[in-house]
Amino acid sequence: MKTILGARITLPDVEGMNADQQRVYDSIVTGKRGTLVGPLRAALHVPALAAPWSALGEALRFNPTLPVRLTELAIILVARATNSELEWAIHSRVALREGLPQAVVDAIRDGRAPEGLSDEEAEIYTYTAELLNAVQVSDASHSAIRRRWGEEGVVVLTALTGYYMMVAMTLNAHRLPLPEGMGPELGLGGTVPEALSRIPML
Repeated sequence: MKTILGARITLPDVEGMNADQQRVYDSIVTGKRGTLVGPLRAALHVPALAAPWSALGEALRFNPTLPVRLTELAIILVARATNSELEWAIHSRVALREGLPQAVVDAIRDGRAPEGLSDEEAEIYTYTAELLNAVQVSDASHSAIRRRWGEEGVVVLTALTGYYMMVAMTLNAHRLPLPEGMGPELGLGGTVPEALSRIPML
């Protein structure tokens, strides 16, 4: 195991993995993720945790119920609310690649309500923002997601939001470092926030 600069815990590397860790590692890098990044680097300390964690993440992130553009919108809202630099660094780039406008990503990064969202983007934004801000959602927001995406969609969106909260907590608590060549983007100035950032409503 090696200590990565800035991380509070050691992160298993391939050369130092035991058989259980190697088995889980192999299943991750040969699966949909294709690489070991983020919180799973920490979770590998407990292979019995890392395996179902990876499976849950794949089931949510790659679920065909919601377009990837919309799931990434929800994920970057979680990253902004939790002030998670690593989650933001990874998923803001995916969101842009999947077609979320730069102006929308910039507004979320800066703590502003984005303008010009499509109806389906606005519904995802509102549902996720309510859930992050109050750990509840209004009848209107729940109905909007259920009407457009069905019961499966509203279940997936809720679970996705909770899953990426767990991811962000892990990244933040263990201070897992940003990928090489990436710097902080959330304007925290090197400080550790004392509370979640409130997501502005539309």
